[in-house]
Formats: sequence, C-alpha cells, structure tokens
Amino acid sequence: MSKLEGKVALVTGASKGIGAAIAVALGAEGAAVAVNYSSDKAGAEKTVATITAAGGKAIAVQGSVADAAERIVAEAVSAFGKIDVLVNNAGVYAFAPLEAVTAEEFHRQFNTNVLGLILTTQAAVKHFPEAGGSVINISSLVSRITPPGTVVYTATKGAVDAITATLAKELGPKKIRVNSINPGVVNTEGARSIGVIDGEFEAMAVAQTPLGRVGVPDDIATIAVFLASTDSGWVNGETIIGAGGMR
Repeated sequence: MSKLEGKVALVTGASKGIGAAIAVALGAEGAAVAVNYSSDKAGAEKTVATITAAGGKAIAVQGSVADAAERIVAEAVSAFGKIDVLVNNAGVYAFAPLEAVTAEEFHRQFNTNVLGLILTTQAAVKHFPEAGGSVINISSLVSRITPPGTVVYTATKGAVDAITATLAKELGPKKIRVNSINPGVVNTEGARSIGVIDGEFEAMAVAQTPLGRVGVPDDIATIAVFLASTDSGWVNGETIIGAGGMR
C-alpha cells in the first residue's frame, strides 16, 4: 500500500522546482494533491498533469499565500474534503547588500515567506482530521550559514525555523506534527534565473558540500514524503537539513 493512500495534501508554490517535485512525490505515494500557484498557471497544470498521468488525483489552485491563504485552503477542501498534509513551500527572494535593502522588499518577502505561511497554516489546520496530520515548512540552509548579502531572505527563513518549533508545541496536542526542511543549493528554475547554477557560486557550493554536488528537487521531495507519512510519526519540531553535508 502506498504511504499516503487516502490522504490529501496541499502544496503551496508547486508550479515548479522543489514545490512541484514534492507535489509529484506525494501524489505518487497516493495522496490527492492541491497544487497551489501564484502566477505560473502553465507550470501548475504541468504538475497536475504529471500526477494524474501516473494515476493520481490533483487540482491546480491559484492564489498568493500573502493575501489569499484562506481561499486557497477552501478550494482544496472543496475538492478533496479535508487536508492531512500541508507543505508551506511558497516563497520569494531577492539578494542585496544592507545598503540596498528597502522597506518594500522587506515586506514583500516577509508577507509571503512568513505571514503567508502562518495564515495558510491557520486556515489549513481547521480542516485536519481528528487523527492529526503533518505540516512541512520549507525553510533554507541560509538560516544556519547566514551568507552576506541575504539579510532579508535569511531573516525570513530564521523566522520559519522559529515558527516550526513553536507550532510543533502548539499543534502537537492536536496530533499535528510540524517540521521543516532546510535545503541547501538546489538546481531549480529559480536558482538558475539568479545565476546560482552553472557558475562561480555553484562551484563554490560544490566545493563546500561533502557529497560533491548541488541538490536536485527530488532530493528534497523524498524528505517531504518521509515527513508526510507515518514513517516520521515520532518526529515533531525538527529542522531537517537537506544539503549534502554543506554547513
């Protein structure tokens, strides 16, 4: 039997990259998946098509978690009746030195990466069954290695780590486990678009990674399947670093 047979998952920011890989992996394990996207409709539909082509169930749900969290959750519940697994993957980023930080960019990142995560979780847990479930937050290794030029983004991920630990205690009595995955450098569309891949930065990252490569989305997706399933039934409030040993 598949690990997530009969379960319903909502994955935010699942039109591409890590989110899409997680959605497909959860679907492959039997979960019905609500694939959330903000603007990339084609990407979300591709994710849905990949899941359904393999015999799974999936729908695309449009909306930014920064201002439409409750509606996103409502549409997922309308389609599938409940939520057992929430993956808070939606995130935005931009890197800049301290002197270039603006209030506008601060609020843009915090509204999605932090407030959006909180509001989506708030809305979703109302629809978890009595048996509980799993909330998986996608944070980042930056909260540990704190690279220069990333002060706002790193601050958002530090907040995600703190939220994970706090909500694990708050939601634990409801049998809802809350954990986070903190990826290192992963070869995604977003990473390529900002020059992280195929250049000096990637070479530096590989040199600092004991396993000798950058990650791929499936590296993170397999961790998410573990956290979504009963295999991790005694894991709560943890931050799992998926970075090939990079520190």
